[in-house]
Amino acid sequence: MVLKDLTPAERQAARQKALDARTARAKVKTEFSDGTISLSQVFERADSDEAVARMRTIDLLTSLKGIGEIRAQTIMEQCDISANRRLRGLGHRQRTALREALGR
Repeated sequence: MVLKDLTPAERQAARQKALDARTARAKVKTEFSDGTISLSQVFERADSDEAVARMRTIDLLTSLKGIGEIRAQTIMEQCDISANRRLRGLGHRQRTALREALGR
C-alpha cells in the first residue's frame, strides 16, 4: 500500500493531533495515579475519548505508585487480559475483574 505524500499543513495537523492524544493520555494517567479519578471514570473516558481508548492497559496500571511492570503484568494475567490490550478492547468481565483487583 502506497501512502500519499502529505502537504506541510497536513503533516503539521497530524503532529498536533498526535501531541493532543499524548497529552490527553498523560493527563488521565496523572489524575488516576493521584486518585482524582477512579478506574470507572477512566473507562467512561475511554468509551467517549479516542485518545484514552487507545491507551495500553499496562501503561495505566504502571502509572500507579507501587505498581511496576511485573506487578501490572501479574494483575493483568489474573484478570485474563492480554499484555498488549488497550482500554477500548477490555470486555465487561475484564473491566470488572480489574476494578476488583485494584480495589478502586
